[in-house]
Amino acid sequence: MAVVIRLQRVGKKSQPQYRVVAIEKKSAVGSEAKEVLGQYHPCNPDANAQVKLNMPRVEYWMKVGAIPSKTVANLIKKSNAAAK
Repeated sequence: MAVVIRLQRVGKKSQPQYRVVAIEKKSAVGSEAKEVLGQYHPCNPDANAQVKLNMPRVEYWMKVGAIPSKTVANLIKKSNAAAK
């Protein structure tokens, strides 16, 4: 079965927070992820603290065939740009 890297919402109403997770492609919305790879807090006023990713694990999952969603791919680019 294919693995994807996508966002999983975990915040309160009007206070969104997301986990970046590696999960089976056909999994239900609330199902358990294989691994939590990071966090995304879009309401955080500090732009540098919005995205926290465990890049070695993200790279591992992409190496074994996991495909990131469009949003997660943008977050990876954003975190790589902030790291430089």
